Amino acid sequence: MVNLFRAKSNKSIEMKKIIKVNKANKTTDIALLTARIAIAALMLTHGIPKLVMLFSGAPVQFPPVLGMSAELSLILTVFAEVICSIFILAGFATRVAVIPLAITMLTAVFLIHAADPFSVKESALHYLVVYVVLLLAGSGKYSVDYLLQKKYPANNFKRVKSEDPTLAIYQ
Repeated sequence: MVNLFRAKSNKSIEMKKIIKVNKANKTTDIALLTARIAIAALMLTHGIPKLVMLFSGAPVQFPPVLGMSAELSLILTVFAEVICSIFILAGFATRVAVIPLAITMLTAVFLIHAADPFSVKESALHYLVVYVVLLLAGSGKYSVDYLLQKKYPANNFKRVKSEDPTLAIYQ
C-alpha cells in the first residue's frame, strides 16, 4: 500500500491536537482570557489551603473517595486545584488541564456533597460549567497554547508523489 501522506513527527501531531487554538475574534479571545484568569484564581483560593494541609504534617482530614485513601484523594485534589489551575492561568494545555478539574467538580457534586442541598453544590457546578466551556473553546489567542501553535505550524502532512498511475488523479 502506498502512503499518500507522511507525518513529520507523531509527537508534534499529538502536541498540536492538545494545544490547538481555534480562530476567533478579539472579543472572544478576551472573554476566554478573562474566564481562564478568573476561574484559575478562584480555584487557587480553594486549592492552596489544601496544599498547605497536605504539607502540614498533621493527620489528613479529607474525605476518601471511590475507595482511595484520604491522603490520595487530597493529593489528586491538590493536583487538580493547584497545578491544573496554574496551567489554565497560563493557558498551557488548557483542554487537558480542565479534565482533572471537571472530574474533581463532578466528584464534589455527586459524591462529597450528594446529600447536601443544591445551594452547597452550586459553586462546584459553576466551576464545572466554565471548565466545560474551556474544554470546548480552548484557551484563546492570549495563551501559551497559542504561542506554541505559532511555533509549531499546523502543516503536519506533506504530499508524497505516488508511482501508482491509478492514484494520479488524487495528486
